[in-house]
Amino acid sequence: MDEAAFERATAEGARVRQEGPYATSARYLATGSRLVVGLSTGAELRVPVALIEGLSGATAEDLREIEVTPAGLGLHFPRLDADVYVPALIEGVMGSGRWMAQQLGRAGGSARTERKATAARENGKLGGRPRTRHHELTD
Repeated sequence: MDEAAFERATAEGARVRQEGPYATSARYLATGSRLVVGLSTGAELRVPVALIEGLSGATAEDLREIEVTPAGLGLHFPRLDADVYVPALIEGVMGSGRWMAQQLGRAGGSARTERKATAARENGKLGGRPRTRHHELTD
């Protein structure tokens, strides 16, 4: 990164910090497996770690060590070498677009009721969903 790019990034960080809330503290709450972020507004943000890319599947020990960046715009998890951008977390962006789409797809494909789950298991025993048949046009 050259000097001009560094200056632009520094100015942008200062603008983002001035416009919105930033992190003043962060901790892992084992009860409910949540990331708790204290904000400059006095509010507290609690997010299940399973919803955050890079943190889902991590151990409690790995999640306990959290560093708040000096500007308060980032959280660093040294044991995981993972970073979370606080303004995106506040906006509900828990990871990259691809990762979030995978999570939505996973949720969309799951059965919501016991009746649907039972039907899906029975259908699976029969070989799963029938294949779509494409009919060829004949002259």
